Amino acid sequence: MRTGFGYDSHRLVSGRKLIIGGVDIPFDKGLAGHSDADVLCHAVMDSLIGALGLGDIGKHFPDTEPQWKDASSIAMLKRVIKMVAEGGFEILWIDSTVIAEKPRLLPHIDSMKKALSSSGIHADIINIKAKTNEGMGFTGRGEGIAAYAVCLLKKI
Repeated sequence: MRTGFGYDSHRLVSGRKLIIGGVDIPFDKGLAGHSDADVLCHAVMDSLIGALGLGDIGKHFPDTEPQWKDASSIAMLKRVIKMVAEGGFEILWIDSTVIAEKPRLLPHIDSMKKALSSSGIHADIINIKAKTNEGMGFTGRGEGIAAYAVCLLKKI
């Protein structure tokens, strides 16, 4: 068995779509980043890569590579799922938390689970929680959004 921990955060900016967990969420701002800046996907990917002992998301998807410019994080997650399988592991559980003062994410969680499952992770082994930061820090001030994820892998 192996566990992995992932974290990601991005600034909120005008002129970008807000994509979280593979879902386009209606909001007046989006997340700044080289790819689609999907903090939830990135945290999940980072946890899986960590559990494999293969570094972090930046090592495999550097923001200096043109191929990742505006890339779909769901497509990137599919590549990480392939890495998990090639490493001889099975995903047993993903638990994640997205921290955003606004917009309210609870109504989108089922859609996020469905979108994440399109990468090859069964929806019934994905847990997503949405939290605010009670007005504290960069997320609380509405400057950005952050996400954490942990995973459990089993050698097959």
